[in-house]
Amino acid sequence: MYLLDTNILLELLLDQEKADEVERFLRRLPSERLCLSEFALYSLGIALLRRRRYDAFLRAVEDLFVIGGMRLVRLGIDDMRNIVQTARKFNLDFDDAYQYVAAEKLNLTLVSFDDFDRTELGRQTPVQILGV
Repeated sequence: MYLLDTNILLELLLDQEKADEVERFLRRLPSERLCLSEFALYSLGIALLRRRRYDAFLRAVEDLFVIGGMRLVRLGIDDMRNIVQTARKFNLDFDDAYQYVAAEKLNLTLVSFDDFDRTELGRQTPVQILGV
């Protein structure tokens, strides 16, 4: 199973350089194998609403969760210490440390365009997963 980082979905929703890559990935993998953290969902909301893309955010929620059946995962208060330790250990921002800890805790493969290569878990890009 895979944990999608915020930047994966933003790439598609904002029609950025790797949008086609992300679209192929989302079309080819069953949504039941995909997860999004609650933090990433809120980050999507922040990014899209800041750009006044209200309908895009609501469509994404509908497409991903209501229609698509993607799983929403969250960390609890007990995980905050681990997030801070991970941020220190790998010199990550809070958002990246959160994603890392969620992937590690739930035994998920982290899918991201961010640099997690210096971490123990690493990350995969959509192209790497599809083998394209």
